Amino acid sequence: MVRPKRNRWVGRPPEFNEFKPVGVPASQLGTVNLTLDEYEAIRLADLEGMDHASAAEKMGISRPTFSRLIESARKKVAEFLITGAHLIIQGGSIHFKRNRCICVDCGERYFVDMSDKSLICPNCGSRHIREFAGRFGHGECCNQGRGRRNRGGNNAKR
Repeated sequence: MVRPKRNRWVGRPPEFNEFKPVGVPASQLGTVNLTLDEYEAIRLADLEGMDHASAAEKMGISRPTFSRLIESARKKVAEFLITGAHLIIQGGSIHFKRNRCICVDCGERYFVDMSDKSLICPNCGSRHIREFAGRFGHGECCNQGRGRRNRGGNNAKR
């Protein structure tokens, strides 16, 4: 029997979760699905320049698991770039540490800890905030006590 996957820690949700070549309808392209934990592995290793052991610790997984994850992620990104596919970032057994937010009133983009129960724009004080974590089906487990899961009218694709 296969052991169930432990949730992996992802620093924050991506602001954009779909990419495709310009001028070609997505329906005419192959699809590459990059999971949120693979996205985080690329962010930590390739953007932040972290070594595998440090990145694995940050995600709450073993170093060998991280190495398999980054190898899979890099292969998918290469496939997307070389074949001109439609890349979709979604899925995976994850928990976000921070939430990416945008103020609908002034456009301020900022991050909050997932435990932050009061979403107020640091720029204008508005409570009309769009959260990005809910777009990925995340929030019910970490947003307990916030009252509403998708504050501010999340424009999630479901």
